[in-house]
This record gives sequence, C-alpha cells and structure tokens, in this order.
Amino acid sequence: MKTNRYVVALAGVMLHLMIGSVYAWSVYAKPIAAATRWSESSISFAFSLAIFFLGMSAAFMGRLVEKFSPRVTGTIAAICYGLGTALTGIAIQSGHLWLLYLAYGVIGGLGLGAGYVTPISTIIKWFPDRRGLATGLAIMGFGFAALLTSPIAQFLMAHVGLTRTFYILGASYFLIMLVSAQFIKKPTDEDLADFKAAQKKSVSLTGLNLTANEALKTKTFYLLWFMFFISITCGIALVSAASPMAQELTGMSAAGAAMMVGIIGLFNGFGRLVWATLSDYIGRPLTYSLIFVVDMAMFIILIFTHVPMIFAIALCLLMSCYGAGFSVIPAYLGDVFGTKELGAIHTAWAAAGMVGPVLLSFTHQVLKSYYVTLAVFIALAGIPWQFPSRCKSLGRRLLKLKNTNNKH
Repeated sequence: MKTNRYVVALAGVMLHLMIGSVYAWSVYAKPIAAATRWSESSISFAFSLAIFFLGMSAAFMGRLVEKFSPRVTGTIAAICYGLGTALTGIAIQSGHLWLLYLAYGVIGGLGLGAGYVTPISTIIKWFPDRRGLATGLAIMGFGFAALLTSPIAQFLMAHVGLTRTFYILGASYFLIMLVSAQFIKKPTDEDLADFKAAQKKSVSLTGLNLTANEALKTKTFYLLWFMFFISITCGIALVSAASPMAQELTGMSAAGAAMMVGIIGLFNGFGRLVWATLSDYIGRPLTYSLIFVVDMAMFIILIFTHVPMIFAIALCLLMSCYGAGFSVIPAYLGDVFGTKELGAIHTAWAAAGMVGPVLLSFTHQVLKSYYVTLAVFIALAGIPWQFPSRCKSLGRRLLKLKNTNNKH
C-alpha cells in the first residue's frame, strides 16, 4: 500500500513545530535574568550553544538517517530535546549556569540537530518533482514554532512559574516528537512510481550525486556555505533578541513584544515555504540574491525607525528571508551536488549560531545600543549577494568536467 507523501510531510512539520520552539528563547531572556541574575550575554550564550550543537549534529545526523532510519533519529531527537528542556528548568531553579549550558545548549542542541535533519533529508526524496516545495514543507514548522510557543510560554510562566514551564514543555515536546517520528519514513519505489519522470531528474541539475566528502572538495560548496553563514548570522541574532530589542528601540510593551515574536514566527514559517516554492520557478541563484537585497533594506529600516508597527513589519520581512535561507539551501545543494548527503552545510548554521547572538548581546551589553551591530549586519548582507551567480557558473563547470570525464 502506497504512503501518502503529504502525511509524511505533516509529520515532519509537527516534529519541527516542537524543536522550532528554540526561536522563542528571547521570551525567556528577561524572566531568567530576573530569577537568576545571570548576565544578558550569559543567557544568550545558552541559545548560541544550542544552535552550535544543532548545526554540528545536523551535519553528521544526515548520515545516520541514511544508515538507520528517520524513525530512529527522530526518536533520538525526542529524547534529547525533551530532556534538555526539562533540565533547563532544573538549571534555573538550582542557579547553576553550567547546567543551563549542558541542558539547553548541549543536550537540547543535539536533539535540535537530530530533529531538524530527520524530515529534511527524507521529505526531499518524496518530492523529486518539487524540491523547493519539499524543503519548504519540511522546515515550515520550524519557523512557525515561535508563533505557537511564545503565547503558551507566556501563559505558563504567568500561571505555573518559570521552572515548571520548562518541565511541562519538555514533557510535551518529547511525546509529540516521539509520535511524529513514527510517521517519517523513506519512500519506496512503489511510493515514487507516479513521479518516475521527475525522479530521473532529481539527482541534480549538473547530473552529479556527490557524497559530502566529495562536495567539500569543490569551490562551489564553500561559496554556498558562506552565503548560508551570512544569512543565518544576521537572522539568528535578531531571533535571540527580538523581544528586548523591540522594547528598547520602539518602547513596545513586554506583552506586545511577545506577540510580535509570535507573529515573526509566522513569517519565518511561511517565508520558508513561499521563498522555496518561488525558487522552483525563478531559480535558486536569483532567489538568494533577492534575499540579501531585502535583508539590507530591512536592516536600514530597523536603524532609522522607532514606530512599533514599521519596526515589526521590517522584522517580519527579515524573518521571512531568514527562514528562506534554510528552505532554499537544501534544494540549491540538491541542484548542484545531488540529494545523497545534504547535512554538511549545517556546520555554517553552527558557526552562525555562535557568532550572531553573541555579537549582538555583547555589543549591546558594552555599548548599550543595538545600532552598531545592525550596521555591521547591513555590510555583511552586502558581501554575498552576487555569490549565487558565481555558484551557478561553477555548477556548469562541474557539469562540463563530468561530461569530459565520461568521454574519456
């Protein structure tokens, strides 16, 4: 009996809805500081550490998905992320900063990486005819999560307290992720029978199907890595500080800022689907160039506006571009290198997770201002916007090299 590929995609969305709650971290920042008196940069580092381990574990978990099964890696994700979240409550209650880093940063981060790569490397195989749509569906839930988590976390903190909030969320994440993981499986030949024509084209636009180690030997991979790094560095810094930044720069209330965090999560989620689907029609190179142009324009608006509504709109568009980076890059890699192993690129996410939030929180703590870092982000976004066209030409060279080798 054939499996409906949209059931698999829905299970992937549910899994990502849980791990994407990491994007609501800024909602916890001030309550944790008030409960523990830990510094702003110390609390932000827990988020950076989680993203670092997310990226590093995602880089090698892709191989485990192929070797074992997505159900296995999905179950590992449920255990690690649920446990890491619950232990975060214990860390706050006991006042041990090292335990916060171990719980949320290391254990939770490993769960994030396993949970993130499990649906992506699987669902993209179910949609050989729509790579962009597939990756957009696979990680849409990750972006939507803040919209769901922010109000729930606010409600729980107000009614049961900060530490119990993490206990309840940890148990909930574990159960929902565990169930979702059981529905994520690799497609069989029978499942893909209706997509045979597209399946033949699904190796890559260059006709290559390289392993991660083979891709690492090409210049194209490093251009794509740097593009991804810049895109995520700028976006993830805003994710880590969206709530306090909005309160400081526009005078927004804490409740209003929490609501805004939820709304930008909506754009983060839909941005992944919309931009990725758009890339199926206009191509990945042009899509990525547009992402960096929009990034620069919106950062400029953040610097010069103090109107809450305009600030929120600019932040929403930035989050759509941030989400787009995640959904477009797997399809881009598939175009150039094939879909054999897509995890290695996530080391860029690991590096960006350390650089972005720490840079923003440190400069704010020292300079008491967000403006300097926002100006730096404008300059960073301006560096790689022409890289996609170079990647396209390098991809063509790979194809010519392959054809030449075949002739000999």
